[in-house]
Amino acid sequence: MKKEHILPALRTLILAAIALIVLVPVVLTFVNSFMSAKEITANYGMLGSTTTNEFVNLKWIPDWVTFAQYTKVLITTPQFLHMFWNSVFMVIPIIIGQVIVSALAAFAFGKLNFPGRDTIFFVYLITMLMPFQVTLVPNYIMVDRLGLLNTPSAIIFPGIFAAFGVFLLRQFMLHIPSAYMEAAKVDGAGYLRTFWTIIIFMVKPGLAALVVLLFADHWNMVEQPLIFLQDADLQPLSVFLSRIQKDAFDVAFAASVIYMLPMLLLFLSAERYFIEGVQLSGIKG
Repeated sequence: MKKEHILPALRTLILAAIALIVLVPVVLTFVNSFMSAKEITANYGMLGSTTTNEFVNLKWIPDWVTFAQYTKVLITTPQFLHMFWNSVFMVIPIIIGQVIVSALAAFAFGKLNFPGRDTIFFVYLITMLMPFQVTLVPNYIMVDRLGLLNTPSAIIFPGIFAAFGVFLLRQFMLHIPSAYMEAAKVDGAGYLRTFWTIIIFMVKPGLAALVVLLFADHWNMVEQPLIFLQDADLQPLSVFLSRIQKDAFDVAFAASVIYMLPMLLLFLSAERYFIEGVQLSGIKG
């Protein structure tokens, strides 16, 4: 076999192996969600025990398919649905707000010329480079002084004004030729009209990529709710899953499947735009 054929084949095999490794936990979670509580206890009951010579029994086919776990999660465990909607009512405003704020700010930083533009953007970008732990105390103090502590707004407002969306969309807008701006100016269009009638439609892949990334990030948040929301009734579903103990493994699998579905459906529906947006933005995986 020629060398130019061997390298692509080898690359395909490596990527297929990586994809298989990534998919194994997802498939196991889905399969185990249809097992009975008794079967799950038999397979995973040794987890957390002090005995070191016992192993988990990974099964790909249930002995008996049952929907008891889903019934327990969706009907007999009202806390699950309550926290599910807590997640929805936090994540959706964050996505909508950050998309609007980031698109307008990225338009200003990417297509408009004003004094100190690059310096301001650099300073703004520094906040994105800081880990969450560095900004935790200042954010807590600010939220507390604004009277937003232990309210959903303590999670929503910091999420809306995060710097990542500005960076992503600015990189995308830099690829838009300036001729479009000049043509709109000749026709008498101002900056806002140019943005809403021309630019916003040309950055749809970037917006799709931003929506998917924002949803994945904030749908899975745990630290922020634990710190800013002391009331358990206000916390999102991600906190509920992180607290599931050994005696509730049957609930864990069904809850995890339901928890993954919105993310999977969103990614599959926006896959083409997401990949195109990330590629054109210049971000490398």
